[in-house]
Amino acid sequence: MDPLACFPNDLRPLLGSVANATAAAEYICSRFEAVSNKFIDTGYAVDNTYLLFSTYLVFAMQLGFAMLCAGSVRAKNTMNIMLTNVLDAAAGGLFYYLFGFALAFGAPSNGFIGQHFFGLSRFPTLSFDYGYFLFQWAFAIAAAGITSGSIAERTQFVAYLIYSSFLTGLVYPIVSHWFWSADGWGSPTRSDNLLFGSGVIDFAGSGVVHLVGAIAGLWGAFIEGPRIGRFDHSGKAVVLRGHSGTLVVLGTFLLWFGWYGFNPGSFVNILKGYGESGSSYGQWSAVGRTAVTTSLAGCSAALTTLFGKRLITGHWNVTDVCNGLLGGFAAITGGCSVVDPWAAVLCGFIAAWVLIGFNKLAEKFHYDDPLEAAQLHGGCGSWGIIFTALFAEEKYVNEVYPGQPGRPYGLLMGGGARLLAAHLVQILVIVAWVTVTMGTLFFILHKLNLLRLPQMRRWQE
Repeated sequence: MDPLACFPNDLRPLLGSVANATAAAEYICSRFEAVSNKFIDTGYAVDNTYLLFSTYLVFAMQLGFAMLCAGSVRAKNTMNIMLTNVLDAAAGGLFYYLFGFALAFGAPSNGFIGQHFFGLSRFPTLSFDYGYFLFQWAFAIAAAGITSGSIAERTQFVAYLIYSSFLTGLVYPIVSHWFWSADGWGSPTRSDNLLFGSGVIDFAGSGVVHLVGAIAGLWGAFIEGPRIGRFDHSGKAVVLRGHSGTLVVLGTFLLWFGWYGFNPGSFVNILKGYGESGSSYGQWSAVGRTAVTTSLAGCSAALTTLFGKRLITGHWNVTDVCNGLLGGFAAITGGCSVVDPWAAVLCGFIAAWVLIGFNKLAEKFHYDDPLEAAQLHGGCGSWGIIFTALFAEEKYVNEVYPGQPGRPYGLLMGGGARLLAAHLVQILVIVAWVTVTMGTLFFILHKLNLLRLPQMRRWQE
């Protein structure tokens, strides 16, 4: 918020012949300045309170992850999967504090990696306060939670600890620097040299969070192989049902609730007007629209999955509906702030079929993911990246990412193909980076016999 100005020399003539006009003008301006500073302080307080509240919602998603994971695995593996969720948050917190935040947002830096704020040294600054660090940490551990779902029920405890630290301390932060830092080579907030004149519009992380966690989980699950009994001797898939549909539903609702911090909270602040001061339209309106698009995408995906799976299998399945709902959320996350509600409905509809298709593909190739995490977050997240490039509205893009006249927007909205080109580059570089780093890590753990549970333990599943 810009300070309000008062100058005694301008005010003194207005006081006319009032005795001690100079002293009166100086006093009035000093009081005016004090009131102005209070407004500025209030603005910072409102924005930071909004950011912290959003952070708490995003962190509450860890409880949703834990309940969803617990309900999706067999009863005897519940305590193990709950422990891994605690580890994601704890190990992720320490390593993101030591390395991750610096690699992601350590400005000034180059386009590829951050260089400052290791261990939060020389922090806070005018650009970043502690609330922003906490918000970004909550996102980092969300990515790690996605990976843990893919490798559930057959992974050693030490492997969880190693991969979670590596993902939150190095792999994820570098990707978030590329697309979210003001210095990142693919960031839409760069001051110049925007990728394809646009940068990547991945507002809350369909690519940065969901695709990163999914590709990491994909390689972990692929390298250690399916759970014992997931496929019979003829190669036919055998359903290993989770032990509690109740926990799955409760976890899904908690994730839904947390997504209102994940997506709308990614504005970081709320007290910002669009256009003339005093207007009823501003960032608070965009926050509300983002919550609406998030909700509609999830609802559309849930209903599409419900009836789609009914047509395919002949029965209703609550777990499939919950996963479809989450797939819609993962898809809309990247473009939630720059699309209209009707487009969000379409996003969720297609996301449901993307998830169904990737699950069929996983069975065909004997890929085992107990929570469908790689298919859901990877497949639907990738669709969400492409969806944004097709349906981003010019007005919303210029409001959310101001200062770049003529910025490209959605291809189907008349904005040309440059945004789509940037988003295809994002998908390719994320897949390549996470494959090289996390794929290599999981392969090393496999060769050191630190990835999968020992053979005797595996046969006791």
